[in-house]
Amino acid sequence: MSVVRINAITVPTEMAGELERRFAARAGEVAKSPGFEAFELLRPSDDKSTYLVYTRWATQADFDAWVQSPAFAHGHKAHHGEGPVSNQSELWSFDVVQSEGPATA
Repeated sequence: MSVVRINAITVPTEMAGELERRFAARAGEVAKSPGFEAFELLRPSDDKSTYLVYTRWATQADFDAWVQSPAFAHGHKAHHGEGPVSNQSELWSFDVVQSEGPATA
């Protein structure tokens, strides 16, 4: 089954809009990668300040290839001299062992 990688990014409240803007500016780039299955940017809806960047990949090798790609490097470089928007980030790794979608009629 697939692998899931979640980047947990701690963002000060005043930088949340900038984080979302930067992700929107590069929307669709990861989707071009072989083995890519899904992406979601999750905004906290409580008093926490950690965004989750959820990606799902067919294999670990597909994820590794994305991380080593020029597109990844371009998407993660400093933005026109602007500083980082986060205080810290942590990569979480999971293997999908069970998955379920909506029931069909």
